[in-house]
Amino acid sequence: MSNTKYVFVTGGVTSSLGKGIIAASLAKLLQERGFSVTIQKLDPYINIDPGTLNPYEHGECYVTDDGAETDLDLGHYERYLNIPTSQANNVTTGRIYQSVINKERKGEFLGKTVQVIPHITDEIKRRIQLLGETGEYDIVITEIGGTVGDIESLPYVESVRQMLWEKGEDNAIVIHLTLIPFLAAAGELKTKPTQHSVKMLMQSGVSPDILVCRTEHEISDEIKRKLALFCNVKKEDVIQSIDAETIYDVPNLMLAQNLDTVVLNKLKLSSKGEPELKVWNEFLRKHKNPTSEVEIALIGKYIELQDSYKSITEAFIHAGSSNETKVNVRWVHSESLTPKNFEKKLKGVHGILVAPGFGDRGIDGKINAVKYARENNIPFFGICLGMQMAVIEYAKNVLGLVDAFSTEMKQDCRNPVINLMESQEDVTEKGGTMRLGAWDCNLVKDSKAYKAYNTASISERHRHRYEFNNDYLDQIELKGMKATGTNPATGLVEVVEIPTHPWFVGVQYHPEYKSTVLKPHPLFVDFIKAALKYSKI
Repeated sequence: MSNTKYVFVTGGVTSSLGKGIIAASLAKLLQERGFSVTIQKLDPYINIDPGTLNPYEHGECYVTDDGAETDLDLGHYERYLNIPTSQANNVTTGRIYQSVINKERKGEFLGKTVQVIPHITDEIKRRIQLLGETGEYDIVITEIGGTVGDIESLPYVESVRQMLWEKGEDNAIVIHLTLIPFLAAAGELKTKPTQHSVKMLMQSGVSPDILVCRTEHEISDEIKRKLALFCNVKKEDVIQSIDAETIYDVPNLMLAQNLDTVVLNKLKLSSKGEPELKVWNEFLRKHKNPTSEVEIALIGKYIELQDSYKSITEAFIHAGSSNETKVNVRWVHSESLTPKNFEKKLKGVHGILVAPGFGDRGIDGKINAVKYARENNIPFFGICLGMQMAVIEYAKNVLGLVDAFSTEMKQDCRNPVINLMESQEDVTEKGGTMRLGAWDCNLVKDSKAYKAYNTASISERHRHRYEFNNDYLDQIELKGMKATGTNPATGLVEVVEIPTHPWFVGVQYHPEYKSTVLKPHPLFVDFIKAALKYSKI
C-alpha cells in the first residue's frame, strides 16, 4: 500500500497566475526538507498532447527523456527540482477520453453505459496515482490546468473531490491559487474575486485547504482575516504571493510565508530538515549581481509569444549566472531578415542563436543570420532546425551548391543536404510521430562540444523528422565544417562545428530542455562564455 501524499493546485479568477511556479516552488522547498517529490500537470484541452499545437496557442512544447511531448510547465518542474519528468507527468483530456474509448471498444466495461462519472473520473484518478504508486515519491503535487468554473475543468475538479474523500484529509489537500486585484481608482485591494472563486470551487464539492493569493501589494492581516472568514480557511493558511523580480525568487518568498510548513502540517508530516537553498541562492546572487553583460540575437518565427522559446531563455539565465553575466536577448523575427537588412538588424550582438521550428516560413532569414555569424566570427549556436540551416548555408555559400536545401521546405531540391529520416518515410500522422526523447551521441575529442561537456558520451532530447544527409558528409567536411557528434547506433549527425571559427556549433537535439538551476547546460554555458569573450574584442 502506497503512503504517498497528494497536493492539488487549482487556479481561480484568471489564468496565467503562475500555478506551475507555485507548484514547483513548493516542491523545491519540500525537496530541500528531505522529501521525494514530483509534480504533474493535468491539461483540460482535448488535444492528445501539445505536440500538434502551434506555439502561439500554448507556448513551447517541452519534451521528456521518454519522448513525451508535454506542457511547458514540466520544464519549470525540471528546472526547479533537477529531476526528470516522464509521460506520466502530463495528462490531457484528449488522452483521458482516448484511453476510455479504447477500453469501451475492447468491451472492458462489460456493456455498461460509459459516462463521465465514474469512467472518465476513474481514469483521471488512475493517471493521478500512477506516480504515487511507484513507491518513489513521498508527495505528488498535481497542477490542474485552466481556471475553476471552466466547463473543461469540471471532470478534474470532480476527480479531486473523490480523491480527497477516498484518501482522507491527512493524505490529500487542495491549494487554491487566486488573485487579489488592486483597484487604483479606489486605492485598495479587493477580495471579492477570490471569494467568488472559492465559492465556485465549493459548489463542486471541494473546499480549499490553503489559499495562495497573487498580489501586486502586501496583503494586510485584516485582509487575511476577511479571506479566512469568507473562504472557510484558517488565517495562517492564507499565503501571500507578491509579484517577484524573477520566478526564481518564488521559493524564497514561499519559504518566508511558511507555505511548506503549512502543507506539512496539513499532511501530518514531520520535516526532515530545514530548507537551506544554498546552491539556489548562490545562483540567484550571481544572477542578480552580474559583472558583465552580453546581447544575444535569438532568431525565430514565433517571437511575438516569448513562451515559444521558454526553455531557451531560461537556459540563458542559468548560463548567464554561471558566467556572472547578464544575458540580454535581442528578439529577431526570421521573416524580417532580408539580404538587404540582416547586417543592420544583427549589428552589435555578441552571439547569434538560430532557434528550432518547423515549416518554410522565415527560412531565408535564418540562413542570412547563419551567414552573418559565420563570416563575422560571431559566436553561433544552432538548435535543431537552426543546425540544419547552418548546414544549408555552408553548402550554398562555401561548397557552392546554390540549390542546396531541405526536403522539408522543397521536396524536389537537387541537393537535399537535409533529408527526411528513413524511419519517417511512411509516417502520415502528425502527433507523437517524430524522433522524440533521449538519444545517445558520441563526441569527437578536442571539439567545442567535447570541451563543453567534458565527456565523449552524452544523451540529449530530440524532436525532429529531418536529418543531416550523410551522402554529403565527406564533401562538407572536406570544405571545413566537421561532424563532431554522431548517434552510435544510426550514424545520424548530431553536432556540426566549424573548427576555424571562434565558436560555431549546431546541434540536432534540444539542449535547452536539460538546463536546470543546479546544472546549467554546458553548451549554453560555453556559448555565453564565447559571447562574453567576443564582447571584449
